[in-house]
Amino acid sequence: MHIPVTPPVAASTVTDLLDGRWAHVRRDARARMAELPSPQTHDLTTERHREQVLGELRELAKGGYPRVGFPTRYGGEGDTGGSLTSFEMLGFGDLSLMVKAGVQWGLFGGAVEALGTERHHERYLREIMELDLPGCFAMTETGHGSDVQHLRTTATYDPATAEFVVHTPHEAARKDYIGNAARDGRIAAVFAQLVTGGTGHGVHALLVPLRDEHGEVLPGVRIEDCGRKAGLNGVDNGRIWFDQVRVPREALLNRYGDVAEDGTYSSPVEGDSRRFFTMLGTLIRGRISVAGAAGSATKSALNIAVRYGLTRRQFERPGSPDEVVVLDYLAHQRKLLPALATSYALHFAQEELVTTLHELSGSEYDDRRQRELESRAAGLKAATTWHATRTIQACREACGGAGYLAENRLPQLKADTDVFTTFEGDNTVLFQLVAKGLLTGYQQHLHELGTAGMARFIADQVVGTVIERTAARTLISRLVNAVTPQDEETDLLDRGWHLRLFEDREKHVLDTLARRLRRAGDADADPFEVFNAAQDHVLRAARVHVERVVLEAFVAGIDRCADQGAVDLLNRVCDLHVLSAVEADLDWFLGHGRFGAARAKAVTGAVNDLCRHLRPHALTLVDAFAIPTALVGAPIALEAERERQAAQRRHDRVALPRKEDSGKAVTS
Repeated sequence: MHIPVTPPVAASTVTDLLDGRWAHVRRDARARMAELPSPQTHDLTTERHREQVLGELRELAKGGYPRVGFPTRYGGEGDTGGSLTSFEMLGFGDLSLMVKAGVQWGLFGGAVEALGTERHHERYLREIMELDLPGCFAMTETGHGSDVQHLRTTATYDPATAEFVVHTPHEAARKDYIGNAARDGRIAAVFAQLVTGGTGHGVHALLVPLRDEHGEVLPGVRIEDCGRKAGLNGVDNGRIWFDQVRVPREALLNRYGDVAEDGTYSSPVEGDSRRFFTMLGTLIRGRISVAGAAGSATKSALNIAVRYGLTRRQFERPGSPDEVVVLDYLAHQRKLLPALATSYALHFAQEELVTTLHELSGSEYDDRRQRELESRAAGLKAATTWHATRTIQACREACGGAGYLAENRLPQLKADTDVFTTFEGDNTVLFQLVAKGLLTGYQQHLHELGTAGMARFIADQVVGTVIERTAARTLISRLVNAVTPQDEETDLLDRGWHLRLFEDREKHVLDTLARRLRRAGDADADPFEVFNAAQDHVLRAARVHVERVVLEAFVAGIDRCADQGAVDLLNRVCDLHVLSAVEADLDWFLGHGRFGAARAKAVTGAVNDLCRHLRPHALTLVDAFAIPTALVGAPIALEAERERQAAQRRHDRVALPRKEDSGKAVTS
């Protein structure tokens, strides 16, 4: 396999492409965040860290940061995509600030905006934006985390007083791990089973005050601090119990369900399950924000590790007195460069997702498009946060003992992002949701059925799979149609072959998954056991689908680039992303006859070649993230940069012409 030489490219050229549609938001965020306190928080006590984060949150509010995404009618800018991009940029700093901002303006403020009506918007949105009303998003319970539909907090309507009575019926129904609850929150959007006239109507959200204006906890409310965590200690997570707490009828966020003064229930959406999923569908911004912030944290780790790898030396090269920089070793390149390539791929997938939500937010509600968006958000959140966990650990190892020092940020990044895989949706559950949505022809039904019901439903259907392309459809179709997936002679760097290979794999996995699940229709079958026995297949279906969607987004992103040098470089990055993913799944490709042994060996060789090829461009690729120096924070990265610049100056002095410039002073 021949890889053409890729000439050097200016990092700023790649930055321009990465910044994309919301480049102005990214530039403003870099300038604003560079003035915040250092992201180094390892030496702060829990209380001091919380104070610092609250102070930073107030600075963000003062600077108008939260206004970007809220409606213009209430003082916002109405820019959904800009708001999500702002959250993504916060991921380059102290992640506690990102999470606390996400709780206040994304989850709590988002719930009021999306689930409330004009009376709530008029009353609360300005106070929420200005941080005059710190709030909580009280959904998760000790006994019900992912299974929100069956949480047990109750909100029972009393027509005699026109009030809801919010109650925690037993210990497992306490609200758990609620951000802002332990210290700062004054009010909460509480998700509870709504009961009126003795009839339950499923989960709804109500605004329930927690503290008075002096910070004192109100009667009937009990709050307990979750205490110190492995990371994110600038966020005051707490547990909440309610003992017959009364709130007025107007406290119900009533966009999707309302209760009249006499207790009559009404809703524009028929069916408790359909209403529940419609309601949750309006709150997917949290998952998208977590994915974006996880991507930023991963870029920070790669920036640190790559810079260190370019200056840290280990062992002499035979025949030379100079020790070798560790990034010259193939094993070290393999630790970092495929992960760097995948971070690029996920960046473009995130941008595609944000753009889709932004455009959908400004259009008439479309149930099918909304379901597709929810599925993509779930899948990308899982893929990006799992990638963060793996990559930050690899970066820590790549920096040896220096990577274990708290001052070099990698342990903190690891600790702060670890929980991302299980909050805003447990990743395993999210991948199951993605797989259910992929079984085409009945997506609308799957949201209304439990596991057993879904399995029975599938048993009665003729399953077909349709691959719906998500980006640059015309370009990708043309590339795919030019090749066949099992052509052993196709160039390993052929983009059409990559796309077709991922598409073919997804179709095959979905087809076989559907056949497995149809066994639920057998007379002696237990539908739950059939589904449970196929969970490995379910998760694989979701994973290969997300990998295909991410690749398409990367291809579309490169197609938007106007600079040919950057295109050439990014094509090699894309090659490495694809072939490292194929190498990780070689057992499937071999086991299903897509590759022969020689082709499989060639894939591994190509990954090695691409790592060596991209080694000279590694600094450019991390520089292109344009992380402000103040946010890098790690001495090993900053020292590495100073050493690199000094080496460059020495090189430049040696390279200066001697005759013509012999009388001129050389400065550096």
